[in-house]
Parts: sequence; structure tokens; C-alpha cells
Amino acid sequence: MKNIFKVLMVFLLPLLLVTSCRTDADRDWTSPEGSFTLHDTALGATVLYPSMESNPYILTWDAPAGATSYSVVVSSTEDFAAKAVVGTSDKTTLRTTIGELNMAMLQAGINPYSPQTVYLRVESGSAVSNTISFTVTPYPVAVPVITKPTAGQTIVLDAANPLATAATVTWTDYTYGVNVSYNVEIAKKGSTDFVSTGTVTDAKELVWTNFALNNAVLSAGLPVGVSSEVDVRVTASTTSVGGVITKTSDIVTFKVTPFQPAFVDFYLVGGGTAVGWNGTGAQKLYRTEEISEIYTYLESNGEFRFLGQQDWSPINYSLNADGINDSYKYFNTWSANLEPAGSENMKFTGNSGLYKITIDQNSRSITVTPSSVPTLPAQVYLVGSIQGWDAGNAIAMTQTGDGVFEHIIAIPDGSEFKFLGQQDWSGVEWGNIHTGGNSGYLGPNGDNNNIQFSGGNNMYKVTVNVKLGTYTLTPQ
Repeated sequence: MKNIFKVLMVFLLPLLLVTSCRTDADRDWTSPEGSFTLHDTALGATVLYPSMESNPYILTWDAPAGATSYSVVVSSTEDFAAKAVVGTSDKTTLRTTIGELNMAMLQAGINPYSPQTVYLRVESGSAVSNTISFTVTPYPVAVPVITKPTAGQTIVLDAANPLATAATVTWTDYTYGVNVSYNVEIAKKGSTDFVSTGTVTDAKELVWTNFALNNAVLSAGLPVGVSSEVDVRVTASTTSVGGVITKTSDIVTFKVTPFQPAFVDFYLVGGGTAVGWNGTGAQKLYRTEEISEIYTYLESNGEFRFLGQQDWSPINYSLNADGINDSYKYFNTWSANLEPAGSENMKFTGNSGLYKITIDQNSRSITVTPSSVPTLPAQVYLVGSIQGWDAGNAIAMTQTGDGVFEHIIAIPDGSEFKFLGQQDWSGVEWGNIHTGGNSGYLGPNGDNNNIQFSGGNNMYKVTVNVKLGTYTLTPQ
């Protein structure tokens, strides 16, 4: 008998060793080992129902050395490749509810109405607890559930690749039986001023390009180059014989770092301006980096907006206000003499006259302030090196339109000149906006310097349009 036992051991021992080696080889050594203990807490039910929403669910764990904050996460896989946060705590206990646990499971991609194994663990920095698991059937909620981005996710937008995908918003929802439109909106954390980032129909995802998300984030008033918290929500809208039904998801908060977009040009157009409703003749503003500005005429209660080109499409800029077309919304703040008008324009509520319009692209603000020369002149005179800087004998220009004057003259190299509203230095004047040069834009008293131009002693028509805020030098 002893000999038989010895023979069996000879055959069985290698098999045991092979099995042991295979078990070690099959183990997932990439998952971190639990460094502190999460105590197993039973749910008390394997099938969850909405009536359990407020029922408490309490988790406790042992404190690892040096830990001060904890996140309890849930996943449908043991490696926690996709996870959602159930809750956070600065103690070794999390008191939550079945409803919050159910929501986190849905956010982690765990499907309702089917029993699945769910994994829970506690994370504190790089330390993780052991994993507990149980089989449970979650219940669906009555609103869309955002699955991406996840709470706390960080997105850094890439200015070098504006059309590349920055993130994709995904969500789960019911099958309605009718067409459903989803509107994805963001806002500064805690704000109720949501900005639409796009809509889709009968789909459950929306791609955010770097440009699109950056534009929406800046419209929401967040600073460039700073990681800020953003709330995202999805609203489902369906229309049937019973009317329109809207259901809005719970908010998910993530972080995003926007970039400063390339500075753009603005073109003024509108019935309340010197241009009128002439898209191809829209007046370009003078721009230095992020600041665009012009001294021009505005009509009381006149409407206007800005274009991104001398055409009606594709880009229009207006106030970021209720009732304005979403694609036109741009200016986050504006001076008190402006207000939204209709679905596209802004209205100037001040008195008719000459004003300075200033746009700051960094803050997306627009202000309208009175010019130091508030009214159109009856006459304009040309003075400068081309006539000896003799204001008393300044050259009277010929009026050709409302606030428009011109004169033909030979202009030598190195010439400098200005425009006066009278034949002396005591009254109004206009020159090149801000500093000496030849920008083509007028600046009034206190904000101008000499127009500088080398004409080779050739004949030029000098045209000044005080109403529009420009001047031109045209060879003859």
C-alpha cells in the first residue's frame, strides 16, 4: 500500500506544480494590489427599483497611512478600466443612497434591466483598497445619463489642431418610439447660464472638436489657459400628439483648459451704422492683437451686428443673450447702451452721433463710448507738411457726402498731415488712430497722431470719411 501511495505522488506532484504555475501566469499583475481594506457591505437586494432611491447605502474602510480624502468608484470590470465616482469623503465612511449608487453604475456603463457583476473599491491618491463585488440589476432613470465625460475628467484643448476631436460626449437613454433631439450644453460650474455646444437627433453622442468646445467654454466666460470646472448636461426633447416633452440629465462636472484662439477681424454692418445693411460693404474695424476698435457714427435705436467677413455667411457675431441665435452668440458683456434686438442683432440706445466701438476678444466684451468729437463737422481742412503746417491757411476739402470730404494734391515722400474742423488748432482734429502711421483709420482729439505717407510727389486723392471713421489715399 505504501508503495502504491509513493507511485501516485510521483505522478501527481508535477501536475500540482504545473497548475500552480499556470495560476500565477493567469493572474493580472497590472492591477494594483489593495493597500487598505474596504469592508464588504451587502446591498440587501439583487434587483434595484426606483422606490429604493432614498434608501441608505453605507461603506466603511480602514484608513491607509497619510490619506486625507477618498473616492469610492464603481466599474463593470475588475480592472476598473471604465469607472464612475459613487461619492467622495474625507472620512473612512461614505454615506450615500441606492439612487446615487444606481446612477453611478449607469454612468459606468452598467446596463439597466439585466443582472451584472459590479465592482467597488476606494481610491486615495495612488492607494487603492481591495475590491468588493456583487451581482445586481440597476433600474433606468427617467432622464438621459451622461457616460462621458466622467466626473473629474480633465480636458486640455489643443490650439494647434482646432478641428481634431477633443472629447466625445456620450449618454444613455430610453428608446422613445419617436424622433428625439438632444441638446448638449455647458456652463461654468454652479452657473445656470448654459451654452449650447450642439444638437443631434436620434443619436447618443456628440463630438467636440477643440475649436467647438473652446468656443463654447469662452462663451461661458471661462479664462484662457486655466483649468476650470465645467458643468455639462444633455436635454432630450420629443414631440408627439401629447406635445413636447423635455428631460434633462443630471449635471456632470469636468475640467477643461481653453486656449486663446487666433484673433479675428470684425466687420460692422447694420441699419444703425454708416454702412447700412450692406454685407459686402461691411466696415472692418482697426485691430491690434485682441482689441478691435473704430470711431464711427451710430444712430439712436439703430440695429447692427458684426460679420466675420464682408459677406452674410458663414460668421456672424452678436450678444450672448437670450433670444439670439446660438451660432451668433459671442459677446459675454456689453455696455449699458446696447441691448439684444430680435434673434440676430444688437440695438444702440444712446443718442445719435460719433462713438468709439471697442471689442476685446480675450474677454469677449464690447463697449460703445462717446467720441471726443461727438458730431459730424460742417467742413474739414487738410493741414500738414504738404502745406507748411499752417493751420490758418489749412486747405478746405470738398464735401462729397454726409461726413465725407476729399481733396486731390501732390504728396512728397516723408509727408505728414492731419485733418481739422476749422482753420486753427483750437478746435477739433483727426489724425491716424493712436499713433503716427498710415492705418486708414481716424482718431479724434486725444487719440491720434500724424498720418505719415511717402507719395513720391505724385498726385493723390485724399478722402476722409468722418462718419465711417476712415481715410484713404488713392493714386490719380
